[in-house]
Amino acid sequence: MNLRKILIPAGIVVLVIAAYRAYGPQGILTVSGGLVMWGLLHYTRLMNVMQKARNHPIGYVGSAVMLNAKLKAGVNLLHVVAMTRALGQQLSADGQQPELYRWTDGTQSHVTCEFVNGRLVRWELVRPASQEDAGPPAAANPADES
Repeated sequence: MNLRKILIPAGIVVLVIAAYRAYGPQGILTVSGGLVMWGLLHYTRLMNVMQKARNHPIGYVGSAVMLNAKLKAGVNLLHVVAMTRALGQQLSADGQQPELYRWTDGTQSHVTCEFVNGRLVRWELVRPASQEDAGPPAAANPADES
């Protein structure tokens, strides 16, 4: 079970009760104002990330290698979308856990991220084999045939 669903509302209730006991109704108003400000800050961040993401194609990232280097376990999906400035291409069905998203760059390298309960648990970078990695092509030499 996700403890955040219990601890955050319980913490808010404890904070409101402590504010009331210390400052009366004025304390409740102050704590309520702080909670509204906290909610508005999160809403503003969400809207800014989504406005930046709307200008890029779904599943596109400038460099999959750089994204791979910046990822850390435990970050949420919004943080990854903010880093890539694009929504990920969803590979899993809606509402299914774990959620799988993929970001691909111009060289067809891609990072596939796995999120459980909205948190990054693992990711994988896949880079296509290029001609330079395979070495020089074997040339047909007529002298070798004899």
